[in-house]
Amino acid sequence: MRKILVAVAVFSALASSAAEARGRHHHHRHYAHSGRPAAWCGWYMRTQVGSDPGPQFNLARSWARYGSNAGGPSIGTIVVWRHHVGKIVGQQNGQWIVQSGNDGHAVRTRPRSLAGAIAFRNAYASF
Repeated sequence: MRKILVAVAVFSALASSAAEARGRHHHHRHYAHSGRPAAWCGWYMRTQVGSDPGPQFNLARSWARYGSNAGGPSIGTIVVWRHHVGKIVGQQNGQWIVQSGNDGHAVRTRPRSLAGAIAFRNAYASF
């Protein structure tokens, strides 16, 4: 009987820890402690435009309807992929240089392929 009680206690503790861990993981998946979403490239772009378009633009693909159609890549345009958004800041050796948030969990400026981009947008305000 003692072994059964110990087994039940251990099982309950493990189940409680697992549920707690799932809750923490779920929390971190959506929002970091700063209030910034865990997938934060859209959130970062909100800080780079003249007027914050709002939390619906935390989602990268929302930027495909921001500003006006740029018609293609150029320096200063916002480039939108299905799951990422950034700003084209230059061109070097035939490659576009893109600055974006949440690129390797940091703000980075580096050459990026524009393959798979779904939109190129001119911002209403310069940034």
